[in-house]
Amino acid sequence: MRIVVVNNFFPPRPGGSSHLADHLAKKYAAAGHDVLVLTASYKDAAAEEFRDGLSIVRIPAWSLPKTRFAANFDIAFTVSYKAKRTVYDILDRFEPDVIHQHGQFFDLTWLSGAWARKHAVPTLLSIHTRLYSPSPVNNLIYRTADAILVNPLMKLHRPMLVVMDVLMDQYIHSRYRRSISGKTYIPVGIDPTILRGGNADLARKKLGLGSRHILLSLGHVIPQRSRMALVEALPRVLESYPDVAVVVIGKVYHDEFLHRAKELGVEHAILAVGALPQSEVPDYLAAADLEVHELEGQGFGTASLEALAVGIPVVAAIRSDNFVEFELEDRRHLFIAPFFSSKDERADPTTLATTIMAVLADPAAARTQVAEHAQKLIDDHFTIDIVARKHLSVLTDLVAVER
Repeated sequence: MRIVVVNNFFPPRPGGSSHLADHLAKKYAAAGHDVLVLTASYKDAAAEEFRDGLSIVRIPAWSLPKTRFAANFDIAFTVSYKAKRTVYDILDRFEPDVIHQHGQFFDLTWLSGAWARKHAVPTLLSIHTRLYSPSPVNNLIYRTADAILVNPLMKLHRPMLVVMDVLMDQYIHSRYRRSISGKTYIPVGIDPTILRGGNADLARKKLGLGSRHILLSLGHVIPQRSRMALVEALPRVLESYPDVAVVVIGKVYHDEFLHRAKELGVEHAILAVGALPQSEVPDYLAAADLEVHELEGQGFGTASLEALAVGIPVVAAIRSDNFVEFELEDRRHLFIAPFFSSKDERADPTTLATTIMAVLADPAAARTQVAEHAQKLIDDHFTIDIVARKHLSVLTDLVAVER
């Protein structure tokens, strides 16, 4: 097949959807398919390159001003009349059999979708982010944007949607069910082999942490993963474990947690080191006593899966039925932090502190308790090889139906 992979986010830009799109594209190419990647320009990355069997074209892009409404996120957009002509020309020359898109609110998805409609080419769309905000005002704006912008543009090409978890399934049913051709259930995929075997001493030495307890918090800081509950839990944790260091790896697009930490007098325990190359993350995973960042009831993303893959204890506010095909088990796969209530699935800081301290009481025993089961869960369901095969099966079926 001739497959186009479309994502405004793509390496060297960091991020979960960026890495997943890259991993999948490389697996498609390794399976013998011709693969073209369309993405947005990023810093000094080449406008065109060929690597790992992929032809990569980066379309000139501009970024939205960083505002609290956009979570200060540097979203790259390519939209312009020239971009449309460029994208159409590239797709005309490549003549794809199918297009795999990432991100429902990116303009490259809209442009490639419009081209696909015109040429009767099927599309598969992976939605990585729900347009949702804890702020009622922002959430109303997002719902409106979904209704008047995303939905009509999606309806043009009626993609098959990839459903990654139960929350995404509910979101798709609520927002997009009349604009799609169907759904397929495939979880996010990771490559465990590049995450295991990190050097803990390198990470500890780089940050000067010595033998301190490390609470690793992976992923960009956005309102949906604000770290507020973690900060609220810290005073109690520090009473029993004053040497704790919270190491936040990822860009801080929403800094409310840092202001709250200062108010509570716990800012000295937080090290926000920013985004790091994926190659450095295994060292921090190896050094951590636990990983904690999924505390807003927003599902279980790539960073959490990466922590499970190396067998460190993960503390998360997560429903046991988060995934469609299997259940997560408390104290077997991870440590589940209780919610505020059945109607508020954010972590309760008080019980979160208790859960964290249960791990810190004996980190080695906690790791032994969950490591084998967590790693088996990843190896059985979430490896990029398994996930890529599922995607390729769906893409093959889409092409066969269209023909």
